[in-house]
Amino acid sequence: MNYERECDVAREAGEVAAQILLSHYRDGTTVWEKKKDDPVTQADLDADAAIRQILSAALPEDAILSEETADSPERLKNRRVWIVDPMDGTREFSNGVPEFCTSIALVDDGEPVVAVIANPAAATVVWAVRCGGAFRNGERVRVNEVRELDRARVIASRSEIKRGQFDRHRSWFASLTPVGSIAWKLACVASGDADLNVSFAPKNEWDVCAGDLLVREAGGTYEDFSGGTRRYNQPDPLIESNMVAGCPSLVRVFCAREAREAAS
Repeated sequence: MNYERECDVAREAGEVAAQILLSHYRDGTTVWEKKKDDPVTQADLDADAAIRQILSAALPEDAILSEETADSPERLKNRRVWIVDPMDGTREFSNGVPEFCTSIALVDDGEPVVAVIANPAAATVVWAVRCGGAFRNGERVRVNEVRELDRARVIASRSEIKRGQFDRHRSWFASLTPVGSIAWKLACVASGDADLNVSFAPKNEWDVCAGDLLVREAGGTYEDFSGGTRRYNQPDPLIESNMVAGCPSLVRVFCAREAREAAS
């Protein structure tokens, strides 16, 4: 099936939402917490409303799962579901760090088929359609073909690094760099700006669905440490598995070493 129209709609929604985020980023916005350590801003809500309006007007039969809108079990009856994070990286956004983005994905029967990630602070949009490749600002991109861990440039969660979750891994890599927003990290891996992303923290489908397809279409893989991949639009969107993204051969090398060290 051809999803080019859906990609055009998602790109429009992503670019509109990204401009809303950029306006709030430059001018300041109201920040509060949905729950402890889970910030939300007026920018999140404004971007969410814009995305929903564009998607619903163009494709009214599709369901939507968004971080900023109450979930409905009705989505589980729909083969096609948009999985949206109007702003991933709210903490970075609130602290003036330009590592945040809008993430929009279309899932058809559990598989991501369209993905758009837009970071307005970086003036960057990365998108993909299943079997059509991944593109960054119009240029085809691919994951790096680094195959040795000691040559790998790894990007990871700032908070996970601070918590010491990478202390035993630091010596494995050529570099370990903190970057905000898991969606943006996956877009960076897909674009070849980093070789590997490793995450030990729980994530939600809206955080990673678009990035998953970007990495796949750039020639990489996004999987758990046992080689499993996610089927999306699950009743519970929480993903508790440790996950890794990059060139398939490098991912296999990392997972094999992790398994050996965990068993020792």
